[in-house]
Amino acid sequence: WLTSDNMHHQWLLLAACFWVIFMFMVASKFITLTFKDPDGYSAKQEPLILTAVTKVEEIHVPEEKHWPEEFQPTGKAFSGNLMHQPLVHMERLELLRNVCRDTALKDLSHTAVSKFVLDRIFVCDKHKILFCQTPKVGNTQWKKVLIVLNGAFSSIEEIPENIVHDHEKNGLPRLSSFSDSEIKKRLNLYFKFFIVRDPFERLISAFKDKFVHNPRFEPWYRHEIAPGIIRKYRKNRTETKGLQFEDFVRYLGDPNHRWLDVQFGDHIIHWVTYVELCAPCEITYSVIGHHETLEDDAPYILKAAGIDHLVSYPTIPPGITVYNRTKVERYFSGISKRDIRRLYARFEGDFKLFGYREPDFLLN
Repeated sequence: WLTSDNMHHQWLLLAACFWVIFMFMVASKFITLTFKDPDGYSAKQEPLILTAVTKVEEIHVPEEKHWPEEFQPTGKAFSGNLMHQPLVHMERLELLRNVCRDTALKDLSHTAVSKFVLDRIFVCDKHKILFCQTPKVGNTQWKKVLIVLNGAFSSIEEIPENIVHDHEKNGLPRLSSFSDSEIKKRLNLYFKFFIVRDPFERLISAFKDKFVHNPRFEPWYRHEIAPGIIRKYRKNRTETKGLQFEDFVRYLGDPNHRWLDVQFGDHIIHWVTYVELCAPCEITYSVIGHHETLEDDAPYILKAAGIDHLVSYPTIPPGITVYNRTKVERYFSGISKRDIRRLYARFEGDFKLFGYREPDFLLN
């Protein structure tokens, strides 16, 4: 009888152990499913993600926290939960901040937030957005997006092409049109973004658009600016052909280029550096889009700004954003290494700040 009773107790104890083990396995599975990283990042990457989040959140905390209701930030980018942002966008901001802290590149990465910079930044007060214009990087389409958001037109398709760049009629105020206190509020609290592109490919696009094709009929580029560059930088003065890319490169790479820039006025925005246009080390931008990944970046920017349900970025023709290495090499093939190195020296800040590789033809 005693033996039977002992066996009974042993079986009960064994069953209880199995039950505890079973419940532990169920609980472990539940915890794993509940707290699994939604973006699928591995455990090894976690420290990088947490570091990036800390940096970005520090960037977006405004110095002044109590503004009137009309200046309260909107958009998903200000939700405080940055864990769901794609890693690439956090890496871009982290790279930017690291290069901005590099004292060796200070002269190439820093600029004053002057009226020239504030003139480049367009404002959408209704949705609390600031967009810095970087010409030759698809800015026309972003202007259309903001024009619709500001209410001047109900859809992108309705906007006449001649209105987009007419800043008297397109309903896009510039940040420079506000008082100092209003500028500060917007810079502290609004969603801010701009787009970049391989710096040398952007220069090729500017040269073709302004001095070769000139589709918007802006005669001053051919009849005033081109002759000024030719007189100063063309080696063979007997040549009578129009501005060549080689002339353009010599002008841009000249450390004393500014004396011509002053004469050319705001027309230089099509080829000056991103640093000079948008002051990325002085202004804390929310997102930096890349022309080469615009198919992914455009929807992300709209979503991060909280406007993806209101407007869509215009359809991007296939292949238009792909970096064309062959084209870049062809344009630079007849230019001396000295002139190319001087050009790179001027745009090195743009290359480093936004993660673009130094061209292979400079390394050979």
